[in-house]
Amino acid sequence: MSKILKGLLIGAALLALIGYFGFGYMKTQTKKASPEEVNTFQVDGTSITVDYSRPSKKGRVIFGELVPYGKVWRTGANEATTLTVDRDIQVGGHPLKAGSYTLWTIPQASSWTVIFNGKMYRWGVTYGGEAQRDPAADVATVEVPVEVLDNEVEKFTIEVAEAPPALVLKWDYTQVRVPITH
Repeated sequence: MSKILKGLLIGAALLALIGYFGFGYMKTQTKKASPEEVNTFQVDGTSITVDYSRPSKKGRVIFGELVPYGKVWRTGANEATTLTVDRDIQVGGHPLKAGSYTLWTIPQASSWTVIFNGKMYRWGVTYGGEAQRDPAADVATVEVPVEVLDNEVEKFTIEVAEAPPALVLKWDYTQVRVPITH
């Protein structure tokens, strides 16, 4: 093997290592501002696990500005939010089989479209900032009304309420609830 070819192969290997570790470093830095949270909720014998990153409001206008109205949002920060259920359920009247899904939303001022997508994504957005969601992999789409909260929520939060069972997303003064049934 010639010296030039060896040099090119070593250079390519070094670039690949720098890229791999650089992406890992970038991930750890972004998670400082929007820490990852994994919560498991029990509702009527069903285990629901939510894995997401929690951005903070930090005095910004959230909905309509930071998170534009009418555009697909990865629903959190960093990697796409995932929801895992251990039994078949219904979300907003639509069947959702046991398994893992990514969660996407399209916020509007008075309602949100909440989308459960069957494809897993390495990151939530492209380098250009566009959501990576593949609409062909959508499993359930639910439109829910916006509820205005009396108290501000500083960190984006996803919970599962027990009574009535619902997936609850809240941030700023906005909350949406997706009903969960069996």
